[in-house]
Amino acid sequence: MAKTKSAYFCQSCGYETAKWLGKCPSCNSWNTFVEEIIEKPASNIPAWQPSGSSKKLNKPNKVANIASSTEHKISTSDLELDRVLGGGLVAGSVILIGGEPGIGKSTLMLQLALNIPGKKVLYISGEESEQQIKMRAERITENPAADCYILTETSTQHIFKQIEDLEPDILVIDSIQTLHSSHIESTPGSVSQVRECTAELIRFAKETGTPVFLIGHITKDGAIAGPKILEHMVDTVLQFEGDRHHIYRILRSIKNRFGAAAELGIYAMHGAGLRQVSNPSEILLSQRDEELSGIAISATLEGARPMLIETQALVSTAAFGTPQRSATGFDTRRMNMLLAVLEKRCGFRLGTRDVFLNIAGGIRVEDPAIDLAIVAAIISSHEDISISSKICFAAEVGLSGEIRAVNRIEQRISEADKLGFERIFVSKYNLKGLDTGKFNIEITGVSKIEDVFSLLFG
Repeated sequence: MAKTKSAYFCQSCGYETAKWLGKCPSCNSWNTFVEEIIEKPASNIPAWQPSGSSKKLNKPNKVANIASSTEHKISTSDLELDRVLGGGLVAGSVILIGGEPGIGKSTLMLQLALNIPGKKVLYISGEESEQQIKMRAERITENPAADCYILTETSTQHIFKQIEDLEPDILVIDSIQTLHSSHIESTPGSVSQVRECTAELIRFAKETGTPVFLIGHITKDGAIAGPKILEHMVDTVLQFEGDRHHIYRILRSIKNRFGAAAELGIYAMHGAGLRQVSNPSEILLSQRDEELSGIAISATLEGARPMLIETQALVSTAAFGTPQRSATGFDTRRMNMLLAVLEKRCGFRLGTRDVFLNIAGGIRVEDPAIDLAIVAAIISSHEDISISSKICFAAEVGLSGEIRAVNRIEQRISEADKLGFERIFVSKYNLKGLDTGKFNIEITGVSKIEDVFSLLFG
């Protein structure tokens, strides 16, 4: 009988060691090592090995001698998903989708499996029965596709036998943490099992050219469960975000080898499944009957997608000795920097005031182009003077109070023009070489915060 071999794995990053350690030398996490039993396969044949195939020996080749070819992308019939993937599915790509429980990951993937045209899709579930998936399929579509197959299995060896018989065009795994390989003697979801099962699926995807979707659980910190190397192994990492108390869901691209890594797709969750939101600016701008103070509209970009978002600020007298600073959807440290600029450069006494900031719509924005809108919203609330709902902003604010230029200003102006805004404030340095005659919106170039305040509040 072969001797059992065990090792210790860090549950955060997957670092392996022969003995238990209190602190991981790779990610510096404490008390994350867990012992797992490892059993190497008796033979060197991998879990995925096509029948009758032989391993080809690769040889080094000059860059100049390599034939260049463009990747053919498969449309998923979901415009939001295609946008986030960079135009569609690439043959042999492996896509990892993470998100909180109940956010809609399985619903999104089942909709893809049921609606993608002309492709044979195998949906493998290790969490739900066939009857549960059938009930969801009947709820989200009236005519389920005939080429969508459901398999409830967790053993990778059995899964690959079914794949070899069916030969699907697209594979969906729900979820990677439920699979287990007989080559590793540890529980499903452990570091070694997740790493081994993912490696087998990646080998299958690359050798057969089949796109593979992996649904992944996340930890309480919001990171995808399993070793961090899992995100390095796959081609694309998508994050499905949103608040279960609101209907809107955001599909964000974190890593993409075949497209931009900052794209955004927006969905609305209804009883009949997820619906695409083609114009996100409409849901991010609240419809109000009267002008209110503390609200400013900013033109931002998520990847290649321009959006108009609403920034809300509330400035009030501090009830206690220490004023409060709170921001939802925006970096609190950057908000504190903007408050310091207003106090030092513009003379507004905000050191004894509570300041609360909110990005409407439940999204998080890191684009510095919303700085000017945030500053305008804070002063609007501080002076209790409203800003017209037909005015928007697109500029960065520097530490000396200057208004800095931002990239791709034409797209921001075009989006504001399309949505019916009458005036947009930008940096005057963005106006160089800009053809303002092709826009119907009034473009105002400013260089200092004082210029903005004098034009807005007089």
